[in-house]
Amino acid sequence: MLDDRQDISYLRGFVQMSSVPTIRKIQLTKYKFPFNDVGYDLAFAVGPFYQPGGKGSRTALGIRIYTDSGVTGEYMSIAPGTFEQIQSFASFLIGKNALERELFYNTAKTILRKQDRMGIGPIDIALWDLAGKEHNSPIYRLLGGHRNKLPTYASTFHADRTQGGLNSPEAFADFAQQCQEMGYQGYKIHSWGESNIKREIETVHKVGERVGGKMALMIDPCCVYDTFGEALAVGQACDEENFYWYEDPMRDGGVSLFAHKQLKKMLKTPLLQGEHVHLVEAHVDMAIAGATDFWRADPEYDGGITGVMKIAHAAEGFGMDVELHIAGPAQRHCMAAMRNSNFYEMGLVHPKLSENIACPPVYKCGYVDQLDSIDSEGFVTVPEGPGLGVEYDWDAVAKYKTTELIVD
Repeated sequence: MLDDRQDISYLRGFVQMSSVPTIRKIQLTKYKFPFNDVGYDLAFAVGPFYQPGGKGSRTALGIRIYTDSGVTGEYMSIAPGTFEQIQSFASFLIGKNALERELFYNTAKTILRKQDRMGIGPIDIALWDLAGKEHNSPIYRLLGGHRNKLPTYASTFHADRTQGGLNSPEAFADFAQQCQEMGYQGYKIHSWGESNIKREIETVHKVGERVGGKMALMIDPCCVYDTFGEALAVGQACDEENFYWYEDPMRDGGVSLFAHKQLKKMLKTPLLQGEHVHLVEAHVDMAIAGATDFWRADPEYDGGITGVMKIAHAAEGFGMDVELHIAGPAQRHCMAAMRNSNFYEMGLVHPKLSENIACPPVYKCGYVDQLDSIDSEGFVTVPEGPGLGVEYDWDAVAKYKTTELIVD
């Protein structure tokens, strides 16, 4: 029999255990971060490249989800076009249980059915950060993950025009050797946007001759080859150099199931597809069509951590692997909880750039994704703090703010 004090203590504990964090406010803040020595010329390269004296920038969206429990979910997203999409469904979350991520995921899919649904991912990641903080656990532990060291490959900046940069097939080979000597377990080429197939093939061979057999090799042309014949020719060069995968070669944008099925049949190098189709259903359709060997997924693009884990489990059912796109704390937590994933992508890296434009300077906890972030054996670690395990420096980044919206 409980006395009055024990009874009150018991009830207070029960209320605390049974209460749920209710979302009261969502703060969306856009930032524009400057970068030095970066150039853009989309006729030359489909992404940023090294250009001494050049001035580049990267837009990011800071997300803070406030609850009545005092726990806040936070995430800094670099995915494009998400600010507008999030506004379409943010009000739905107000007053909702912040732990009911599956409800949010499925409702947002419906609301964004006429868009590409990339707005789902950043909010879902912030909700997972909130859940980890609520349970005082890193996300990968909530997912059942057990590995806390991830094998990593170097994913290059796009080709450039500068001596000492990535301006030639020989330069790509030099950088591959540098990465291999640093401990990287793989190396991926992001080449030119100009469709010069002779130069593409030469780059494959130069890199293969230099470090082939010492590290896994990949190439990602980012959908720039004009013809099936060009894609086939580069793929045959990859075959000769025993490349680990061949990613998104064709001008279709990486979405044509039939074309990639045909290409896959004619090459021994595995194809990696899926960066440009979103969510689990489209990935499964691509696999059923026989259009890829490896699946590609990204927590920003594919419905957050919730969406990526759906994709990972679907691929597991097919006996296939999922490789996560680009670097970040959400990617680390997902990979740590996935059996069927081989490499963490450290990108975008360059021999002359100390800053990674894919990783704006937003942390005050020491987290970083840079060329030298691996250990001597080519691994990165998974953050062990609650949620994402990172701390954002909101005060320091305030000077880069361009737009802010409060939803309450």
